[in-house]
Amino acid sequence: MATPPIVDFRRSMKGEESAVAAEKVVKGEPKTLVKNYFTDPTSQFFAGTWSSSVGKWKVNYTEHEFCHLLEGRVTLTSEEGKRWQFNAGDAWVIPAGFKGTWESVEPARKRYAIFEATTPSQT
Repeated sequence: MATPPIVDFRRSMKGEESAVAAEKVVKGEPKTLVKNYFTDPTSQFFAGTWSSSVGKWKVNYTEHEFCHLLEGRVTLTSEEGKRWQFNAGDAWVIPAGFKGTWESVEPARKRYAIFEATTPSQT
């Protein structure tokens, strides 16, 4: 088996831009851009860059996500009202099961690494 190549985030690639689903938007008209640089063969692990315009929307994480904010300022708020504020340079993990809101207070850009476990099919 050949050694897999290193994935270099410095390379340029097109991303997928989209508006946040209207039913999730709490404030503003946020748009996001995703550049996924890596997906493992099981499609459970992903890594890339993500950016968004200013806005606030509801989130419901079914995956574990490591975030490293490269630009901007964001606030995450749980359903229970606990708030976390992050600035450029900060890093954190959002565990699967987190529900609440994501607010990009300023245009934001992050690197991410996501693991989403495959659930066994129900028979």
